Amino acid sequence: MFNLYGKVALITGAQHTMGKAYANALASQGAKVILADTKEKLFRKTATDIVARGGEAYCFEMDVTQKEQIDVTVEKVVKQFGRLDILVNCAGIFKPKPALEITEKEWDETISVNLKGQFLCAQRAAKEMGKNKWGRIINISWIAPAGEGIGFGGPAHSTASKGGMIGMNETLADEWAPLGINVNAIALGAIETPRVEGARISKEAKKAILEHIPLHRMGKPEEVSGAVVFLASQEASYITGATIYVDGGWLSS
Repeated sequence: MFNLYGKVALITGAQHTMGKAYANALASQGAKVILADTKEKLFRKTATDIVARGGEAYCFEMDVTQKEQIDVTVEKVVKQFGRLDILVNCAGIFKPKPALEITEKEWDETISVNLKGQFLCAQRAAKEMGKNKWGRIINISWIAPAGEGIGFGGPAHSTASKGGMIGMNETLADEWAPLGINVNAIALGAIETPRVEGARISKEAKKAILEHIPLHRMGKPEEVSGAVVFLASQEASYITGATIYVDGGWLSS
């Protein structure tokens, strides 16, 4: 099961912990992975390690807010491999700040990377996937915009972008189903990453978060990777337009 041999996967946001974890997981199942982000030096080692283990991995510098860069990257991928089968939309920024202090520039930057960037990548990938009547697009979101009464102080701009992403996810799934493309989202709960640690969450706030999670701990990037591999595989052929929550039970508590 979950055999991805012969599949070509593009992972955006590859310089961050989550993107690296997804690339490793897809490569372990046989996919040829293309890591893309703005600073190749920050994810080159991930590709080198994958190759050392017998996999195939390639790096491209790409800014998801720049359509021209996305077009160039996808064209290079298709020229080299003849196809693009899987897109993991992982690129994103998270800079929490009180809503009354968020500047217009900060709002625009967050929406541009987290929402516009995901759409542009999905749109370009779908044009290639549609040629083969097979594709998997996986959009990485988080649990805050789940419509379940979950609110977090600070990231109003991030929550807005991720909520828009889930709505977009459902629309694209409907439109692209006739093309053989499945579009799904993964909504993350509290995951241990340097970015989360960098958010400088107080000990009290972190304790409150852990108490709310039934498993009483934060998740690890590798615990999300299984969901990515599943949605990328043929075993998920009847799942589209869905949002899978990987949150340690947060929404159930």
